[in-house]
Amino acid sequence: MNGFEWVVPVILTVITAATPLVFAGIGELVTEKAGVLNLGIEGMMLAGAVTAFVTATLTGNYILAVAAGALAGMFMAFLFGVLTLSLMANQVATGLALTLFGIGISALIGQDFVGEPVKALEKLNIAGLTDLPVIGPILFGQDALVYLSFFVVFAVSWFLFKTKAGLILRAVGDSHDAAHSIGYSVIGIRYLAVLFGGAMSGIGGAYLSLAYTPMWAENMTAGRGWIALALIVFATWKPGLVLVGAYMFGGITILQLHAQAAGLDLPSQVLSMLPYIATIVVLVIISKDESRIRKHAPACIGKIFHPAA
Repeated sequence: MNGFEWVVPVILTVITAATPLVFAGIGELVTEKAGVLNLGIEGMMLAGAVTAFVTATLTGNYILAVAAGALAGMFMAFLFGVLTLSLMANQVATGLALTLFGIGISALIGQDFVGEPVKALEKLNIAGLTDLPVIGPILFGQDALVYLSFFVVFAVSWFLFKTKAGLILRAVGDSHDAAHSIGYSVIGIRYLAVLFGGAMSGIGGAYLSLAYTPMWAENMTAGRGWIALALIVFATWKPGLVLVGAYMFGGITILQLHAQAAGLDLPSQVLSMLPYIATIVVLVIISKDESRIRKHAPACIGKIFHPAA
């Protein structure tokens, strides 16, 4: 390819790889800002992916499919909320159990749909704009969920830092006892944050099965839920940096695919490990600056709230 012809397909694949991470990461950011640590992102994404795919296959309605994926993620998040917020179970153990449950239930629901392709989400096509060289397909040729991911990042940033409701949510995450003492419903606010996180993870999963690889395969998230968790630390709990980190990790994912296509003389297993190796390296580098993490991390993250205390 000459000129900029190679740029467009590379950027387009990076966008598709990053979008599910954006949804899952921004949902978990809101959850953690409220003081809840949900390690079940992988399970919620899988639930959203299989539900959206089955709905799209049976109805052909993609708006309904994405909504079903979001609801599936919310249902999984609700189970997590009941166990951790109402019954006060350990958040780490419950999140891990949620992931295992999601892997199992999604495999069960999708067993009759494995390998069946569906038409990918329709992409935007604006006459005179989408056909522009280079920037046309990149800016004006994406599907609706890509644009929604950018809107969600902007909306969450505005909500958290420009609204009273966002301030209250952050207060709950930083000092749930103080928030409770002045009359705020800590459990109620955390439920809403957890449900939002579940909806975003469900939509991220729906994007995988409807756009990234428009088909259903067991465990198709392939660890993206864990990468989304790492994104929050990388971003120091800032929405804008979640977007940047998602595209960085998406780029690394695509890099290994292009390296394989270019015939790089490395085992395919090593190349497939690149996104996860990058995740570990980034976390190790960030963890060296403990003061930076303590400064930005919600003080009550992962801590159980006892209303009677």
